[in-house]
Amino acid sequence: MASSVWVILKKVFSLALIFNALISITAVAGMLYGFYTSKDPWYPFAPYFLDGNLFWLALAAGAICIFPAAAIGRSLHTGRFLFHHYVYGFFVLAITAIFVRVFTPFSVITIFFIDSNDIGVNAARAFFLAGLAMFLDDLPDLSLKTETCLNWVKTKACYIKKTLHYTTLITGIFAIYTSMAMLASTIAENFNRWLPNLFGIVSLFITGIMCLAFFIRKDWLKITPPKRKQPKLFA
Repeated sequence: MASSVWVILKKVFSLALIFNALISITAVAGMLYGFYTSKDPWYPFAPYFLDGNLFWLALAAGAICIFPAAAIGRSLHTGRFLFHHYVYGFFVLAITAIFVRVFTPFSVITIFFIDSNDIGVNAARAFFLAGLAMFLDDLPDLSLKTETCLNWVKTKACYIKKTLHYTTLITGIFAIYTSMAMLASTIAENFNRWLPNLFGIVSLFITGIMCLAFFIRKDWLKITPPKRKQPKLFA
């Protein structure tokens, strides 16, 4: 019983890491969108943040964390309750999309590129990313073709795993730096924007810590090409 609870908790932890990485990616993507589309020169979180182009490194930190975070959960055998949990992920995505459509003037995509203190909009963001985390974590079970494509990506990643290993360290440091710059700017000059900034501040800090942990654990160096399935000798 205790071992089963531990496995479930570890699976939830894996999903939480994916969820956090997705928050980091969308938060930074929104800031990049504002940085490149602003009509007037915009110096985000100045003077604490050096240059808006550095957001790309923070974005990479979130993206590079997804695979090792998902690998934690993929190594466990939790079974399933009625369905694969990508079904539940799809259900959460669908409900959130309907909520956004009915109760806000925005679409599911645009809610990630607007600056809003509205609790409903920020809650919709969180629920959508939670559903996406469940969907992505169970993506290999979606279909045989999907699993084959993901295995191909994993095989290619094995050729550059040392590069990915050190990239994890560099982007993790920048994620923490971005988080601290956002925090300092929010406290000093933009406290009225604490709610939308809070998502980025907390998630980027956690993402940075994740990157450092994955670097220390050498997760990328441990990946191996997926095993080829042996053909059956007898039908």
